[in-house]
Amino acid sequence: MNIVIFACIHNAGRSQMARAFCAAFADPSKVEALSAGTAPGPRVHPEVVVAMREVGIDVADAVPTLLDAPMAAAASWLVTMGCGEACPHVPGPRREDWPLPDPKGASLDAVREIRDAVRRRVIAFLAREGWLRPDAVPHP
Repeated sequence: MNIVIFACIHNAGRSQMARAFCAAFADPSKVEALSAGTAPGPRVHPEVVVAMREVGIDVADAVPTLLDAPMAAAASWLVTMGCGEACPHVPGPRREDWPLPDPKGASLDAVREIRDAVRRRVIAFLAREGWLRPDAVPHP
């Protein structure tokens, strides 16, 4: 089983969206998606919850989780989203950085743009790795 960790600083926006999209579009027999942050916040940003509900995905009950070296070392992939030097560098997982703006405190229109960028990147990532569910019909 491949494990992908989507990581950002607070694990309350970008990484939660990416994990949710991965869970929605990936073949669950090939990959498991996790999300974590280097300094987890208390909850998922409310504006992210609203934007994700608009595309039929509820992240309101997701709990920000600490990204630590042992968690990262167990992963096949570590996809970082703006945590820079705060994300641990560990041997083992392949690593990719998606420089996306933090949605915290952004307008709903800005959060929608970030959400859609995250969705496009997740779909492209899954397709490239051969993990996209054959019956997945991504939202536009």
